[in-house]
Amino acid sequence: MKPAIRFQNVSKRFFYNEKNPQSFLESIISFFSLGKKQSKESESDRSLYTLRDVSFDVMPGQGFGIIGRNGSGKSTTLKMVARILQPNEGEIEVNGRVSALLELGAGFHPDLTGRENIYLNGSVLGLQEEEVEALFDDIVAFSELEDFLDMQVKYYSSGMYMRLGFSVAIHVQPDILIVDEILAVGDQAFQKKCLKKITELKKNGTTILMVSHNINQLQTVCNELIWIEKGEMVARGHVEDVIAQYVADSYQNRGEEKNKSFVRSGDGVIELTAVRILNDLGEEQEEFETGESLTIEMAYHSSEPIPNPEFGLAIYREDGLHVNGPNTNFSGLDLGIVEGDGIIRYCINDLPLLPAKYLITTAVHDSRFPRCYDMHQEAYSFRIVPGGTKEIYGLVELNASWESQK
Repeated sequence: MKPAIRFQNVSKRFFYNEKNPQSFLESIISFFSLGKKQSKESESDRSLYTLRDVSFDVMPGQGFGIIGRNGSGKSTTLKMVARILQPNEGEIEVNGRVSALLELGAGFHPDLTGRENIYLNGSVLGLQEEEVEALFDDIVAFSELEDFLDMQVKYYSSGMYMRLGFSVAIHVQPDILIVDEILAVGDQAFQKKCLKKITELKKNGTTILMVSHNINQLQTVCNELIWIEKGEMVARGHVEDVIAQYVADSYQNRGEEKNKSFVRSGDGVIELTAVRILNDLGEEQEEFETGESLTIEMAYHSSEPIPNPEFGLAIYREDGLHVNGPNTNFSGLDLGIVEGDGIIRYCINDLPLLPAKYLITTAVHDSRFPRCYDMHQEAYSFRIVPGGTKEIYGLVELNASWESQK
């Protein structure tokens, strides 16, 4: 089967000159700044690669996503598929009618009304006037902008822009739909409506090429992902595999910084003096596989007798998802009177977490008053690496089995 989109060793770079003025104001300033004149030989031309040697195929009807940090080259990739930009190196093949949602207001004229811009945008996407006329009512109904059709779009909110642009884009019956983060705009109900429509288009054979920082949206729409970083492709594969790698890596530096200077609070009557993450041999360890045992050990010192305080912790995935929040009170453990030094351990015999990086908050408190003795906010971390399970996606591996009955 012929790919809907093919990238072969594609590179894109932009050229700029550090010395030449780029605006009218800079030109005026440069003209009067005689002392700053420099010869052409001293001026330095520079190039910036936004993509370097990227290759991938997107098959017809596939949901294909691109993930990466801001400035990694994601939007540049989409603009080359839409033929807004041309590559400096490599070849791009696109087969079919493309409808693109790249930027708010792209293809709209601010001084025209919503009604007029529907016809304008439709013509830009290759439709004849009678074709737009036939689709007009459906476009307006989906956008829910009936009361604003005769208003100039320069008075539209960003959400209204998104509604109108998205509605036109999906009703021109594209072979390939390109969506670049625009679904982050607008109210939650309309975002869900858009995602539902995108999945319907995909089921009907439309190829979806999507950029988003919203992992849930990518999981809903895409079968396959590529991860681009600094213009180079880091990983490609099943959506869950790439997301697991990206989540584990994307926030690593932030997590390490948190670990160095975590927030600590409490009155200090009971102090957490040390926290260790241990394997089944009682050795400190940072990386684990799904299914291994893991123990979180909290050493403490109590400066006065405290009846049955509560030791607890919270485990967060690096993207902020709260995974678990156990404490000794929930478990029914009666500690009696705590005084002096001691150790509390939380033992996970069969770790169900799937690959990612995780942060731990530890605390000792008393919910009866309430009173916090000591809390270390997201102060410790561990990583789950691939190898403990096969072809399971999501957050956890469930202790379950398949059965068949005929």
